[in-house]
Amino acid sequence: MTSAASSALPSAILSRVALDAAVRAAIAAGGTRADLRRDAWGHGVSEVATALIEQGVRRALVDDEDTVRRLRGAGLDAATTGVADIDPFLLYGLPDEHGTLRTDPVMSLSGRVMSTKPLRAGEAVSYGYTYRAAADTIVALVTGGYAQGIVRALGNRADVEVAGVRRPIVGRVAMDVCVVDVGDVHAAPGDDVTFFGGRGVVAGELAHWRAATGLGIPELVTVAGLHARREWEA
Repeated sequence: MTSAASSALPSAILSRVALDAAVRAAIAAGGTRADLRRDAWGHGVSEVATALIEQGVRRALVDDEDTVRRLRGAGLDAATTGVADIDPFLLYGLPDEHGTLRTDPVMSLSGRVMSTKPLRAGEAVSYGYTYRAAADTIVALVTGGYAQGIVRALGNRADVEVAGVRRPIVGRVAMDVCVVDVGDVHAAPGDDVTFFGGRGVVAGELAHWRAATGLGIPELVTVAGLHARREWEA
């Protein structure tokens, strides 16, 4: 088996360009108060608040009084009560239940290949052996498990993007890692594996997560974003 040292934390790659475009689209659709709870749904409340202020939004719904004071100091009329009426699915670039995106995802959640291993037909992976290979293949151990929001129910039921190709998560999802059947797709230690978001084949994958887990898209993106290593890019 080929191995590479890697952090167990997946990365939430956040696009400032996508955020700015999403904020403009959300404002144009109507409403005056944004939902900035749970650290702005996993994206980072300070960054989202800044983008809103730059586009003229002055009201927000937040979790606690500390956040109220901090955001009021930045020029945002924040409160812990009331109703947020700016469409959060537009604001954060989230898909609807059918996987349709109206704005580009602001967050892309990615893990990294830690190691690869050949798997022969009939051999199994992960604890409980809920998956056995139907034919000879290659599997990859990937950072990101249920402790980081890659919900257990996604094992054998969801896909990721590897080198631009959709490939399945196989076996049970572990605490900090999961296993992906990469087949004949090239994957090497250190390569990125995208769980959802971005502009590739899993951009709207959160809709599939919703169907597989029974959890709402807001819940899924919040938990993933709060437990990932957040990185902003232009």
